[in-house]
This record gives sequence, structure tokens and C-alpha cells, in this order.
Amino acid sequence: MEDSSEEGLRSFLPASFGKQARTANIDAQIDRTKRQAEDESSRDQSARASSASSSDDDSESSDEDDEFPVSHELVLKTHERAVTTVTVDPSGSRLISGSTDCTLKLHDFASMTPTTIRAFRSVDPTASKTSAASETHPINHIAFNPLSPSHMLVIPALPQAKILNRDGEVISEFVKGDMYLRDMNNTKGHISEITTGTWHPTEKELCVTAGTDSTLRIWDINNKRSQKEVIVYKSKVAGQAGRTRMTAVAWGSPLQGGQNVLVSAALDGTLVMWGGNGPFTRPSAEIRDAHVKNTWTGGIDISADGRLVVTRGGDDTIKLWDTRKFKTPITVASHPSTSSQYPSSNIQFSPSSANVITGSASGHLHILNPATLKPELVTPVTPGSPLITVLWHEKLNQIITGSANAETHVLYNPNTSSRGAALVMSKAPKRRHIDDDPTLTTDLSQGISGDSIVTPGGMMAGRNTAATSFAARHPTIGLTASGRSRDPRRPHLPAQTPFAKSQPDEKHIQEHIPLSSMRDEDPREALLKYAEKAEKDPLFTNAWKQTQPKTIYADISDDEADEGPDKKRPRT
Repeated sequence: MEDSSEEGLRSFLPASFGKQARTANIDAQIDRTKRQAEDESSRDQSARASSASSSDDDSESSDEDDEFPVSHELVLKTHERAVTTVTVDPSGSRLISGSTDCTLKLHDFASMTPTTIRAFRSVDPTASKTSAASETHPINHIAFNPLSPSHMLVIPALPQAKILNRDGEVISEFVKGDMYLRDMNNTKGHISEITTGTWHPTEKELCVTAGTDSTLRIWDINNKRSQKEVIVYKSKVAGQAGRTRMTAVAWGSPLQGGQNVLVSAALDGTLVMWGGNGPFTRPSAEIRDAHVKNTWTGGIDISADGRLVVTRGGDDTIKLWDTRKFKTPITVASHPSTSSQYPSSNIQFSPSSANVITGSASGHLHILNPATLKPELVTPVTPGSPLITVLWHEKLNQIITGSANAETHVLYNPNTSSRGAALVMSKAPKRRHIDDDPTLTTDLSQGISGDSIVTPGGMMAGRNTAATSFAARHPTIGLTASGRSRDPRRPHLPAQTPFAKSQPDEKHIQEHIPLSSMRDEDPREALLKYAEKAEKDPLFTNAWKQTQPKTIYADISDDEADEGPDKKRPRT
């Protein structure tokens, strides 16, 4: 009895004095992000047929689970509309997503915690700073420069692509071409909407954009006034009048060295290939009926060895091509397309080119075998909502997806993935004060309500000081992750500029702002008060004051005053 009482007392009393550090249960946090077990029918039946209840089979199944980083997921709900494109910098520290809500959302994995999963900045790259009624456009494609992470290529639904830095600030904007010129070789830029673009695989200052004006344009980011090269594709399909829309482009380079490859798809169903280093006067290979005519081929990618090209067409097919025999596809597989509704739907090789990943209209992630294009894994990500864009990051070993329901999912495996979402879930949740919960506190960021009765004196000053300090310490209370108010009745407050913070009186302006009295002064009177002084003491003609000739005007007779001076007789 005594031992049991001592154990109870020992468990009740603290082990040490002072402030105790609170530690988070990391394993429990990671388990909360574990996805539901995939359906057995979703995996390749041939790979699962030999599984049994033995210990060897259990180890094999666990190896299969670790093969693809899809066991856990982190969900980002920072957009309001469909997520059309995502990109992650080469180091894997920053995730940027683009959407049809015309914004870019910037996320830092290092600054997020399990309770603060949000974007630290929202950028509208298409908004005009000079126009009050600025127009915004959806984002078609974004991509970090793999050789220079400080630059990012942004393709909005406009004829002009932009180069942004990693903080979302515009560095340069490429020029728009003259739409009244018929010859596209003479225009300095695209004349219609750009569909997509990509970076050069080995030169960090070059990128290529594909437009609906039937051209591919290679740009040097240091020269925004004109493209470096223009590739005009002339369609040979009847009824196209030599023009078509370029829907996708990929620029690949073999890892072991060799010639670069530039491959593009067109709306007329053609697949065209050029040598990646030029010349671009004529394509090195062309396939006219690669996909069905007038279907949008939005997905195209090149393998790491530069030999295979995979395309996802709007004709509900995925095709695999060999660049060494670029005539007929190696493999063809049926796959439902979403490009008719979301043209930026893509397809991508895994970092090792051992797999091919893409999304589907049902919201599933498909991991395919590149040799047969048969699914090795089909797992639901956003069931019922189309999965638009996918990205498999090499350094993180994580798969990032964007869906039509405005969600961005980061799929990872805690055993094989590093940093990224695994880093977020390995942190302790942010400790919040009770004042951080807007449902339990009064929002004083907008001051005190006019309906309240406030006695003059110290209480008013004290409350104003408290409201100001609270607003300074909690600038985002009552706001969503995108910066909007949670209360729909609260009107939008315009941004407060430094010149609108105070309204100085007239006396302050006259004493502290030089020449401020000139606003109320007649300029004619201000000049005439110096007329007499200028006549007596000229500043610039003082040297000729004594010898200055007097101006003599001709006398006008009475007849000339009435009729005017004599005019020269016209020649007959």
C-alpha cells in the first residue's frame, strides 16, 4: 500500500521546478496526415498477386508502400479557384502555386507549422500599377529556373510573359509584338495569348514561350525588348491557313551529355521536334497526326536521358515517343482528358524517369510505367474534382498536385521524403494566446465602436492606446489567409499611404513647407511686382545699359489704321 501511494504522489508532483518546456508528439502529428489506405484494386494486380501473409511478403508490401511518396499528405487551401500550376524551387524550400483566381500564392515550408499552414504572400502579376481599374488574368504556367533559383518564369493569359524573383516581384516583362504585321518573323514578341513556357536545360538566361500566334519564341531574360529567336510553325493541315495554336513545349537535355531537344505540340494535332541548340529554320522531325485535330495537347515532357517523349492529348490518350525514331508512338494508352476545361493539365516523368505521373478528371493521381503506360498506382487525391497539375520534386521526393477545388496537396512519405511537408509536420504547433482567437476576443483593430458610450479623459486615451497596441501586435486578427476580412459586413479598407495618415492644418503647411503660399497667389501679379525692379536694375543686359538703342516704331497713317498697311501687289 505504501509503495502504491508513493508512486501516485511521485506521478503527481513535478519532476523539476521552473518553467517546463512543452514538447509536441511528432509521431502523432505525422499520423494525423496519413492518408486512407488505397483500394486494393487501385494497385497493379500483377504486382500484388504474389502478396501473402508471410513475413517476406509483408516486407515486400512495405517496400511497395515506400516506393512512391503518397502515404501522407499536407493540404494547402490558400486559393479561391482552381489551381492550374505549381512549382518548387530547386532547394525545395519555397512552393508557389498559380490559379484561375489570377494570383500567385507563395509558401515557405520553413515558416509553416501544423497549425499555420498558409501562404505568406499573395501576388497578382497581371495587375497594372498605373491604371486604377486594373485587369487581372488567370495564370497558365509558372516555373522556377533550375539553374538560377532567383528567377521565375510566369505565363499569364496574356501575350507578355514575365520574369519574377523568388519574392514575387516583377524583374522584367517581355515586349508585345505588333498585331498588324502578317509576317511573324518581323514581330518582336507574341501578338496573342501565351499558353505555356519552359527554361533552357543548360543555359540559365534562356527560356522559350509557346503562343496561340503559331510561334515559339526564345528569350534572353536580359533583353526584354525583343526575342532572341522566333520559330514560326506553318501548319500543313487544310483549313488552318498556315497558322495554328502551340499548346505545349518541352526543352530537354540528356544528363550524360548530348544534343538538346525542343519538342512542341500544336492544336492541329502535330508534334514537332527541333534541335535544342538550333538552327530553328526547319524542324528535324514532324508528326502530323500525333493526336486528333483540334484537341488540346496540354501535357508534354522529355525523359532524363533525352530519348523518350510523353504526351497527353485532348483525345483521351497518352502516347510515348522515341526521339531517335520520331514517326510512330511506342505505346498508346487510354486516359480521360481534362484539357478541354483546364488547358494547363500536364504530364511529367519522375526525377529518375522510372515512372510517369499525371492527374485525371476523377481527381485521382496516376503513376504509370513508362514502358507500357499501365498504372502502377492510382490513388484518390481530390475525389470528384479534376486533378489538373502534378509535380514530382527530386530533392524533396514529394508529389505536389493542384486541383479544381482550389486545393494544393503535398504527398510525402516520412521514411523516404526529406524536408518540405515532412519538415512542417515535424515542428511543434505554434502556441497561441487567447487573444489570437477572434471568436473569443473583441476585434479592436478598427477602433472603438461609435455606439459605445465613452467618458472623456483618461479612459478614452487609455482605450485608444490599447486598441493601437493590440492592432500593432495582431495585424491579421479577423482576416483570412488571403488578407480578407472574415466578417462579410465589414467594408474593405483602402491601403493607408504615408501622406494620408494625418491632415496638417494651414498654419503647419505655411511654416514647414517652402513656397506653399504660391498656391493662393496670382501668377500674373507675382511677375508684375518685379517689372519696375527689372527695368531699373537689369540683370542680364546691364553691360549695355548706357548704349542700348531705343526701339523706334513706324508711324501709321489714318488710312493704314483703317485699312491696314500696304500689301505687295500680286504678280500677274
